[in-house]
Amino acid sequence: MNIVRAEDYHVPVMLQECLEGMQLRPEGCYVDVTFGGGGHSRAILKELQGAGMLYSFDQDPDAAARAPQQPCFTFIASNFRHLARFMDYYDRLGQVDAILADLGVSSHHFDAMERGFSFRDETPLLDMRMNNRAGLSARDLLNSYEEEQLADVLYRYGELKQSRSLAKLIVKARSAAPLQTVGDLIAALRPALRPDQEKKLLACIFQALRIEVNGELKALEELLEASLRVLRPGGRLVVMTYHSLEDRIVKNFLKGTDDSAEAQIYGTARSAWRLITRKPLVASAEELERNPRSRSAKLRIAERIR
Repeated sequence: MNIVRAEDYHVPVMLQECLEGMQLRPEGCYVDVTFGGGGHSRAILKELQGAGMLYSFDQDPDAAARAPQQPCFTFIASNFRHLARFMDYYDRLGQVDAILADLGVSSHHFDAMERGFSFRDETPLLDMRMNNRAGLSARDLLNSYEEEQLADVLYRYGELKQSRSLAKLIVKARSAAPLQTVGDLIAALRPALRPDQEKKLLACIFQALRIEVNGELKALEELLEASLRVLRPGGRLVVMTYHSLEDRIVKNFLKGTDDSAEAQIYGTARSAWRLITRKPLVASAEELERNPRSRSAKLRIAERIR
């Protein structure tokens, strides 16, 4: 049996910056909504020294198998879109000191070729589900969506101007035989893949399919809205994004206004957040050299105000 170490599963990006942004206290209550390989969670637990409480979310069964067994730690096998419901269950609404969200797909998902997240190996089935026990897989989507739906997914989530022509190629190929493997999809798209842009185009296509399969952007919006109910006044929201679609949602949310009844009546609407980072933090040159997957990361930190 091969043992996968946490550092091989997923190297935490901007770990120190995340921990500092959370303003950790040993007696505090914290939530890591993206447990993954557990790198961030384990670092938080060290700071708690057995006195505080950490709740970590992950819907991936592989992640659940890596959860530590400690009195001050609770693993929640669920999508983070259900943050408020679980914090209500644990009687923690309005009491959490900081929430950490590392939205990147873990190294494990890209390296576990059988999960179908990567185009480096053409043999795996097209899956791409974070929770591979539920929901539609990428091959279900590719073989059932109408051409217009496929084009919309590729345009919205892959930001591909040629989305209509790509969708047409997919529909044409599946009319001969269902698309099952990564290789099937690449073969279908081959007429549109220029050698000098192939990797970039495939990366955008796979990103679009993954976002649609997992409902990632809707889940992010629900997480951000839930954070308003979960954090105490003065609590921190620490969010790391890896592409412009996610970052735009987080940026606009933190610029949002207070929609409470008092604000509406008296015209005192203001942002519910104090921005700790006016511009997102990015990985240092040293980290980029050590961990190339940190190159697209952007870290935003904000503090909940009344």
